[in-house]
Amino acid sequence: MNKKIGLKEAISIGIGGMVGGGIFAVLGLAVALAKGGTPISFLIAGIIALITSYSYVKLSLKYPNKGGTVKFVNQGFGIGVFSGGINNLLWASYIIMLALYASAFGSYAPNLFQLTQDKIVDSHIYASAIVIIATSINYYSISVVSKIESYAVIIKLIILLSFVGFGLYGLIGNPNLEQLSPEQWESPFKLLAAGMVIFVAYEGFELIANAAPDIENPEKNIPRAYYWSVIFVIFLYIIIAAITVGSLEFSQIATAQDYVLAEAAKPMLGKIGFTIITIAALISTFSAINASLYGGSRVNYELAQDDELPKEFTRKLWNQPVGLLITALATIVLVNTLKLESISTTGSVGFLLIFAVVNFTGFKLSKEINGKKSIPLLGTILCFVAMIALLVQHFSISKSDVFIALGIITFCFVLEYLFKKTEHKNL
Repeated sequence: MNKKIGLKEAISIGIGGMVGGGIFAVLGLAVALAKGGTPISFLIAGIIALITSYSYVKLSLKYPNKGGTVKFVNQGFGIGVFSGGINNLLWASYIIMLALYASAFGSYAPNLFQLTQDKIVDSHIYASAIVIIATSINYYSISVVSKIESYAVIIKLIILLSFVGFGLYGLIGNPNLEQLSPEQWESPFKLLAAGMVIFVAYEGFELIANAAPDIENPEKNIPRAYYWSVIFVIFLYIIIAAITVGSLEFSQIATAQDYVLAEAAKPMLGKIGFTIITIAALISTFSAINASLYGGSRVNYELAQDDELPKEFTRKLWNQPVGLLITALATIVLVNTLKLESISTTGSVGFLLIFAVVNFTGFKLSKEINGKKSIPLLGTILCFVAMIALLVQHFSISKSDVFIALGIITFCFVLEYLFKKTEHKNL
């Protein structure tokens, strides 16, 4: 008999999924785009995540299933090319998130120990190595993965909350506090676009859906788990963003863009603070890689079971779904070929589209799930508008990022169309 998940554990799944490697990877990116308005960008992204969580609550209560998002999409649209394409995109988005976390690990690790004279070479070596180590742990034992997760959530929250405590105290009398004034904010459109680039820092709440069948007293605890975890993380991110912008000059943030959180700890705690936050980043990104590898291989397995990918993906290799190895190899390729900004943009576009579809499912099935129509409809519109805003903003900066994101989405649908066509012929 499965051990039931209590409210605390369910909330920690949501918080652990969100406060993974995301904040460490994208904070510098957010400041580069939003300047003094970075806390507002995190708030915008958080509001969209919170509205989307309403659909997840209602769908998790009605259709509790370890397949989570995959099952919700299939419930809303039936098993076909569209739902298969969206679910393939979910798997691709897991791989993109893994590349983001590995990239963040690679950016922070050389600050503790340099392997070569070139930090870029070091970052690629570290990023690839951590994916290989996490994959080995996933093959060795799934129970070890969950143990690492439970300890990592506690460690990173203690360190981040300590950072918040010292950071707020350190802001007193800091001349850089003026950078948070509205005159230092970018335009509203840029604040929205920055919020969407960093949207990947919030996507982890959807992991609660996979745990829904095992949550005790679901009617009370599932809504609380989603809402409390998202609200807590919104406040945490806004405060961290405010401390970072108020502690360092914009030029310092730009120089340390890939490891800015560690740099922000220096004014209050010196080299020790820098080292502690670097260690927290390594623990967080490692635990996020560990959990996402498992989640990605499960999504792949579920898709094959639902006839949305070839049955070969239900096969096991060394006692784990074959998708685990494919997910790991694809991550190593991505992290060594794409820049951090390209990875973050592509991940955000993918999740915004997936969440738009889940929200639309909530709208479409509102009677069945005993929910309101207005909130999922608002969520659908916001996710879709935010995705378009992100693509438009990025097209003026980096056309290649937009083409990469649209190319991956197109590939997911073409793959599903070809698979369905082949499957139909074989019947």
